[in-house]
Amino acid sequence: MSTPDEIHGGILVGEVLAKQGVRFLYTLCGGHISPILVGAAAQGIRVIDVRHEATSVFAADATARLTGVPGVAAVTAGPGITNTITALKNAQMAQSPVVLLGGAAATLLKGRGALQDIDQIALVTSIVKWSASAKRVRDIVPLLEKAFQQAQEGVPGPVFLELPVDLLYQQSVVAAWTGQSAGKGLAGKATGWYLARHVRRTFASAWDKRASDVAISDAENIPQTAAGSQRQRVLENLKKAKRPLLVIGSQALLDAEKAMELQQAVLKMGIPTYLSGMARGLLGRNRLHMRHKRSKALREADLIILAGVPCDFRLGYGRVIPRKATHIAINRSRADLRLNKKPTVGILADPGAFLRALGDEWPKGAASHWSAWVERLIERDNARDAEIVEQARAQTASVNPVRLCRQIDDTLADESVLVGDGGDFVGTASYTVRPRGPLSWLDPGAFGTLGSGAGFALAAKLCRPEAEVWLLYGDGSAGYSLAEFDTFTRHNVPIIAVVGNDAGWTQIARDQVDILGTPLGTELAQTDYHRVAEGYGGVGLCVDDPELLQDALTSAKQTAREGKPVLVNVHLGKSDFRKGSLSM
Repeated sequence: MSTPDEIHGGILVGEVLAKQGVRFLYTLCGGHISPILVGAAAQGIRVIDVRHEATSVFAADATARLTGVPGVAAVTAGPGITNTITALKNAQMAQSPVVLLGGAAATLLKGRGALQDIDQIALVTSIVKWSASAKRVRDIVPLLEKAFQQAQEGVPGPVFLELPVDLLYQQSVVAAWTGQSAGKGLAGKATGWYLARHVRRTFASAWDKRASDVAISDAENIPQTAAGSQRQRVLENLKKAKRPLLVIGSQALLDAEKAMELQQAVLKMGIPTYLSGMARGLLGRNRLHMRHKRSKALREADLIILAGVPCDFRLGYGRVIPRKATHIAINRSRADLRLNKKPTVGILADPGAFLRALGDEWPKGAASHWSAWVERLIERDNARDAEIVEQARAQTASVNPVRLCRQIDDTLADESVLVGDGGDFVGTASYTVRPRGPLSWLDPGAFGTLGSGAGFALAAKLCRPEAEVWLLYGDGSAGYSLAEFDTFTRHNVPIIAVVGNDAGWTQIARDQVDILGTPLGTELAQTDYHRVAEGYGGVGLCVDDPELLQDALTSAKQTAREGKPVLVNVHLGKSDFRKGSLSM
């Protein structure tokens, strides 16, 4: 029999994770992967076990976005892997560097009907950048270091490393398991000899290769940079422009540590700016941040810079960009540079690094000749904000959703992170709740996934424990991950969840009823979500009177400060604030 301190493959995994700067390992336990969890904990990595494997990958995704270090999840074989598919695809489309470690059947038993044995590599190939399966213990370290490199270089994304169970446990344990299959008699002896030889080969030179002292992210992941001549070309075009616009997307924030440098560069240039995805909040409350009527502004602009933003459905597949406008695209992805519309100037580079360098070279006073354009856009934004104020005053049954979002905005701490997981309610919040600073807004991204909220909020509070973390749930999306209130409670993660409860899948219903004449499949009950949170150990509050709303939000903040997760279930009235928002 082995002893608990006998070295095993999980120790090798833990050492690599620690050298790569990983602080959290997200998981749902399984016999195939137990040594990974033990090995990570031995290196001081905090192991966070959740209630659904998808949550572990969503949390890893958010960790990568907020820290710049790849997020890591470990799940067991078979159903453990299949449960991560949506979250993996979301990370791929959001270009998040995520490392997924998957358990697998023992190397000798693959394809023989072992428990939870499926072709996992084939399953994930189309949704990860890179995948591999370790064959021997000595493969673990080099393959895992390569996984970190692949996740970060070029266009970041998720990767998958399969680690069969016999590579993770102690050699004496694996030898005992394997020996039980030998049988009796002469044939059994021959089989026993073969199996013992297999174990020796599996563990040969197992501990010779240990984790590198230099993290791959430091040594090899140099961001793509553009030539100085390309920056000069952009500067020359900007000098001629009278109505420039800058649109910044998540990709510009991949280097999370330099978010404030990016903010200063953008403010220095003085170009009116629209933000999306992880870039929301980049400019705080600065007047250069435009929030409304983006399509109209794009149609009026004579120069448009898309920094890490493809011309997908969010930009009308490029139709909102005028033919006469100078269209400059900066992107790590060659495909996204030209998606649906070829730019006037296409720059294959990291958009954040490019904008920071552009800011360093920015000539003093260069923005003064488009000040009238900036004021025009600000006036338009102010007019729309005034309309929203009036819409928030409209009387509805229970609580007006626009009023709820405005009161959340008034209640937010300066140090806060907003997590959006929903359709209509979160869409309303995106127009009315202002993130306070860089890296303070998390939403799924272009995939439009529901169910990411609990994992994102979990990671946000772990990565930024000093911040208030607000999870804005639609009542439909809350059903995907409400069980993670158990995770919040067990791991002392005091987030604030607000459920916009209008008893329906409203974003779908609004157009479906008009077009097809039926709410079929879009109606929900006005469920007591706050009681569910209480059942999992959190605190639950319910509000159906707008006059009690502020007291509930203030109480929720205090509860979170005291260390308990809290959910505010707000009964909403119907609103046409986002009528016609269905995307095709």
